[in-house]
Parts: sequence; C-alpha cells; structure tokens
Amino acid sequence: MDKKTSNYTYIVIGTMLFGMFFGAGNLIFPIHMGQLAGTNFLPALIGFLTTAIGLPIIGILAFGLSGSSGLRNLASRVNPIFGLVFSIALYLTIGPFFAIPRTATVPFVVGFEPYINPEQSGLYLIIFSFIFFAIVYYFSLNPAKIVDLIGKYLTPAFLLFLFIIILIAIFKPMGEFVQPTGDYKDLAFITGFKEGYNTMDALASLAFGIIVIQAIKGSGITEPKEIAKATLKSGMFALFLMALIYGLITYMGASSVESIGTYDNGGLIFAAVAQHYFGSYGNILLAIIIVLACLKTSIGLIISCSEFFHDVFPKVSYKSFVFILSFVSYIIANFGLTNIIKFAIPVLMLLYPIAIILIFLTLCSSFFKHRQSVYAATILFTFCVSFFDGYNALADTLPGITFSWFESVIAFYRDFLPLYDIGLGWVAPALLGVAIGLLWPKNTIKTAIS
Repeated sequence: MDKKTSNYTYIVIGTMLFGMFFGAGNLIFPIHMGQLAGTNFLPALIGFLTTAIGLPIIGILAFGLSGSSGLRNLASRVNPIFGLVFSIALYLTIGPFFAIPRTATVPFVVGFEPYINPEQSGLYLIIFSFIFFAIVYYFSLNPAKIVDLIGKYLTPAFLLFLFIIILIAIFKPMGEFVQPTGDYKDLAFITGFKEGYNTMDALASLAFGIIVIQAIKGSGITEPKEIAKATLKSGMFALFLMALIYGLITYMGASSVESIGTYDNGGLIFAAVAQHYFGSYGNILLAIIIVLACLKTSIGLIISCSEFFHDVFPKVSYKSFVFILSFVSYIIANFGLTNIIKFAIPVLMLLYPIAIILIFLTLCSSFFKHRQSVYAATILFTFCVSFFDGYNALADTLPGITFSWFESVIAFYRDFLPLYDIGLGWVAPALLGVAIGLLWPKNTIKTAIS
C-alpha cells in the first residue's frame, strides 16, 4: 500500500471512529459544561477531554495492542466468568438499555418536541422513534458497509452542518464569559472529568475496538504491528477532531449566557443558540445536526452489540439480534429522555472505574508479564468501591432504596478513603490491587493471555 493510500485509509477509519463516538450526547454535555464553568471553562474542558477523549482513544489503542478478538476475550484476562458478565453488562449499557434509546430521544426532545403540543408529545415520540429505529435497523443489517456509511457520508455531512453554527459563534461571539457556578468554582477540572463519564465513550471504546480492528484488516493491513500502528494513527486523527469540536462547543457555551441566559440541559442551550443566530431556520439546522449525530452513533452501537450477542449466542443470527436490539431500544426510548439519563447514572458509576482500570491494565500488561493476579486483584478492589458509588447514585435517584449496612460502608469510605469525596475513591484501592497482584506468590501465578 503506497503512502497516499495509507494516509487516506487512516483518515477514513479515523473519521468512522469519530462518527461512532460523537453522538448527540457529545454535543449537549460540553455546551452545558461551558455555561456552568464560565471563566473556568479551560480547566473544566481539560478534565472533560481526559475522560471523553483520552480514555476512549487509549481504550482503542489498548485493544489494538492486545490482539484480543473482542471485549469478552479481553475482559477474560481477569477471569472467564468476569469476562462474560462484564461484557454483557457493558453492551447492555451502551446498547439497548441506555445509550441506544438516548440516540432517539435526544433528537426528538431537542429538535422536535419544543414545537409540538405537550399533550401529544408521547404520541409523536412513538412515531419518531419508530421511524428512527427503522432506519437504524435497515443500515445495520450490513456491517461491512459501516466504514463507507459513517466514515464517508454521515460524519462529513454532520460536520458540515455543525461547523456552520460553531464558526458563526466563534466569529460573532454572543458575549463575555460569566463567573463559574457550583462545583466549577473550585473543582473545575475534577467536575469536568466526571462530566466526561456521561458520554459513555470509554465504555464504548471497549465495544468499538473490534470494529476498528476489522476495518483496518479490511483495508489490507494484517500484521499485528501494522494493525497497532494503524490503530494509533486513526485514533490520533479522531482525537484531534473530537478535541477541536469539544473545545469550540465548550467555548460557545461559556460565551452564550449574556445573550440567551442559562438552561437546565445542553439540548435547550443548543436550540437557543441556533435560534439566536438563525431564527426559525436555526431550528431546521439544529434538527439536521442532531439527527445525523444520533443516526451514525446508533448504527455503530447496534452493529457492535449485535455482533457481540451473536458471538455469545451463536444459534441466534446476527440479523435477528439487529431486530431484537432495535425493538428493545425503541420500547425503552418511549420511557423518555429524563428517565433514561436518571437510571443510567448509577450504572455508569459502577462500570466506568472498572472499564478505566481494565483499559490501563491492558495497555501496561507487558510490564507485569500479563499476570492474572494483577488483573484480578486490581479489578476486585476497584469493584469494592465502584459498587457502592453505583448504589449511592441509585439511592439519590430512588430515595426509598437504602440499606443501613451499605450506608455504613459509604460513611467509612468518606472518612478514610482518599479522593472519595470527589468521585475518585477507587484510585487508591486500584493501586493497592496492583501491588497485591505483583506480590502474589509466584507458584500460583497464571498469565492472563495464556
């Protein structure tokens, strides 16, 4: 493959990777963060980029270097049972339970619901989500065409419309930055760091990794070292594109308060910005941006989840899973965006630290000679904290669900566990798990990839 063709391949795969990651949630979270962070938007943005971009790209790179055949194979380095359970939980989270339904509800809430009689909103959501998932179902039936569909068509179209509104906001700013509010006053970086969880992209990187590897192999690159090289180059291109857009969107949010005021979520902010610059035409522009963003992400997620569940349950065909997942996502989407987000938070608090640790263990695996004891001890200690983080978030969502013993453990963590109050209490236990795994008696050590 000559250099020109090779560079083109990296760009197309990188654009596909960006397209699968960057959905409507990636639009609404940074613009809302920009409004809240105000003059502290830069440290907040850096924290956000760490989890919203850094971790996903590291996850894709770790996947490429690991030589794993999929998430289940990768997670089985901890334990085969863990590999199966964690993989199913992750795919259900970024799939039909939360992320995929959100791809239908966000464009409806942002682009259409404001112009519909509230009494008929439920009916129109049923109709809109049905059409949306019918389109997703059709394009997900042939995963071989995902590079062309997302990398060559949907993503460039999405970027074209998005940059129209971003560039106008940059060259004709809406106002000066205001003072930060809430946790962004004193903890801008950490708050932005945790805000990046909401994108679910670190979780998605573990699922999308196999699609990227297959796309690279499909371009004619088959040697493991070349696959890792192509993964890195494609990932760096996607990283640059995402960082640029996140930065511009955050800036747009930070400069918007004087002109449009504050709103409860990023979707309403985007709608107000579009209205500010384009009037009624802004509503059309925003609807196009949101629908394109969500379609490409939803297609990537349906394909990833269908391939995974077909691999776990081979007697059920890939096309059957495409239909099942599309249908389940359609049903859950009609519970509404508020409920989807509300119940996603506890699951993210449980799974995200485990996913982060698994990514870094995979990336550094050669340094501890792939010892299973390191994987197992580190994940176990991380889970001991993330489980209670998830419970705590669930208790905030459903106040009636409380257990005194759980509350005692959380109180203990608050008193003695470093960084627990800022949501990073799992860091110290994870490091302790690494130390214990390395010190585990050698005669009982197994390699995780044996």
